[in-house]
Amino acid sequence: MKRGVLARWAAHLPLTPRTPHLTLGEGDTPLIAAPTLARDIGCAELWLKFEGQNPTGSFKDRGMVVAVAKAVEAGAHSAVCASTGNTSASAAAYCAAAGVRCNVVVPEGKVALGKLAQAVAHGARIVVLRGNFDAALSRVREIAQRTGIALLNSVNPHRIEGQKTAAFEIAEALGEVPHTVALPVGNAGNISAYWRGFCELGPRRPVMLGFQATGAAPLVSGAPIAEPETIATAIRIGNPASWKTAVEAQRDSGGLFAAVTDAEILAAYRRLSSEAGVFCEPASAAPVAGLLRLAQEKRSFAGQTIVAVLTGHGLKDPQSAIDAAAEIGPAIADDIGTLEAALQ
Repeated sequence: MKRGVLARWAAHLPLTPRTPHLTLGEGDTPLIAAPTLARDIGCAELWLKFEGQNPTGSFKDRGMVVAVAKAVEAGAHSAVCASTGNTSASAAAYCAAAGVRCNVVVPEGKVALGKLAQAVAHGARIVVLRGNFDAALSRVREIAQRTGIALLNSVNPHRIEGQKTAAFEIAEALGEVPHTVALPVGNAGNISAYWRGFCELGPRRPVMLGFQATGAAPLVSGAPIAEPETIATAIRIGNPASWKTAVEAQRDSGGLFAAVTDAEILAAYRRLSSEAGVFCEPASAAPVAGLLRLAQEKRSFAGQTIVAVLTGHGLKDPQSAIDAAAEIGPAIADDIGTLEAALQ
């Protein structure tokens, strides 16, 4: 039985005797080897930190369990978040478990239905805003300030505290800190959290590589993007809330931010499924796409152990998988010879 983030990493989290022992079994996600991708990237080992195996299917659960538990400790009975999908699913699940009313504000037409279905199933109140994620986040921050309702986005420092525990797990599983960690970057809280975790572990720290989609790459261009666009809905964000701390992580680690196209993301997405056996959502494929791009550009990863963080499960966005799949052929006759021929 999984202990959950609050119990497993209590000594590293801002808990008190009044913090409720909330858990849905989050954390302890696997590192999965990807040898053919490692070969093409040119590294010694490529490990996939598959956060899609968290309870609601994304990395958000690590931080959400801390944020909701601390909100309950503070006496909150209602919470709110803006979301492109994963945050809403996680917030709704943990609020349901904690007996807190959950309100979710989503940008119109910009959320994968698999994610929205989770929030609905967990009983969240869904409000659709005519605007993008950045507008939704701005509005819920205002609402939280005016009303005192608990804000569950990654601007809540407890979210970052919970998400840093993935860095602890990586070092524990490998027996050392990897040379390089590659992540998708949207609102930029996750790369900030991983860096915090590695800094707390000790002096040896990885190079942090953050990858954005070409149509939603404000950290690469150095300026906010008013209308971000990409198939990778989880990172379709034009003005990251954790911009400053993400840049510090990149700079202090000697890393970089780079952009990859939707075509590169989808190519990596297909390879992760067909070669590594890992079905992730499109945004999660961005770091693998980025590593392959850097290898093509002659960046050397020789001898390195690299961890690519896959932030969400592929069932979060099943339509992308259907759209990317080869066409299924017509039905065949119920005949053993015909079936045998079709399987050759």
